[in-house]
Amino acid sequence: MLIGRLHRVLKLITLLQTGRAYNAAHLAAECGVSRRTIFRDLNTIEMAGIPVFYDHPTGRYRIHETALMPAINLGLDEALALVVLASELGKPGRLPLLEPARDAAAKIEASLPLGMRAMLGGLARTTAVRTTPAARHNALRETYHQVQRAIVRRQPFQAVYISFRDAGQIRTRLEPYWLLFNERAWYIIGRSSKHRAVRTFKLGRFKTLTPAKGRFEMPAGLTLEKHLGNAWRMMRGNKTYQVHLKFSPLISPNVAEVNWHRTQKVSWDDDGCVHFSVTVDGLDEIVWWVLGYGPEVEVLDPPDLRKRLSTMAGRMLAVYETA
Repeated sequence: MLIGRLHRVLKLITLLQTGRAYNAAHLAAECGVSRRTIFRDLNTIEMAGIPVFYDHPTGRYRIHETALMPAINLGLDEALALVVLASELGKPGRLPLLEPARDAAAKIEASLPLGMRAMLGGLARTTAVRTTPAARHNALRETYHQVQRAIVRRQPFQAVYISFRDAGQIRTRLEPYWLLFNERAWYIIGRSSKHRAVRTFKLGRFKTLTPAKGRFEMPAGLTLEKHLGNAWRMMRGNKTYQVHLKFSPLISPNVAEVNWHRTQKVSWDDDGCVHFSVTVDGLDEIVWWVLGYGPEVEVLDPPDLRKRLSTMAGRMLAVYETA
């Protein structure tokens, strides 16, 4: 019985990978079983981590073309780079919820010739990747995978979310468009029925996230890049600003050698100061970056940013004067 079912499940996987359109009746006929048995087998395939998709307009099932990867031939540099990167970033405390990257690295490493594995051992001992401190994601693994599946299936959620901006708990129907890891945490970006707009939600602040009925379609032509626009990081404001900063010679080299933003322009004064110009949508994020450089940077433009820095500096001074 078990062997027969295994053969049937493998046959189903093969059929669904061909690219042909099969509905439940077609699959049942091909395998010589009932539709109910086919539904049970499809669920088994999905539980094994192979996503099976149901296309509502056509009533057909399929496996996404990227679900099962064919064997690939990697060069020495490619294999070593992948293994080192995946091993490092998959370590606990590096990029949260991506620990399976270490398993993937181990699989690649096991397939390498002995000579390449020996080289890899040396690289692993002499190469490290350090990331910025990340938020705790200990209890979010299932939520993360649930959102991944919903994005692929275009499945909305009924969500209860703890919102600092809305000063409390909100309820919304959320259509998840993207999962984004930004600096310290994972976020869902999608359309919120409460806000009637595409909004950003921190994964760890959902109180409940329940699959809702129906499907959604992403707006035509919308991409993550278009949505983010010229945000300094990920929170796009409603107004575009031309920001001009002047950094002191003490930190100018550190600022100039980093690609902070896709629109940045850098020029040097004879005295060693760097002029840093960038076009950003909104000031809420860049204001904290500028503040971090303290007296080593001056905001020349826009006046709005200069005023905000002046106000924040005054508040800091008041805290220490009364301490």
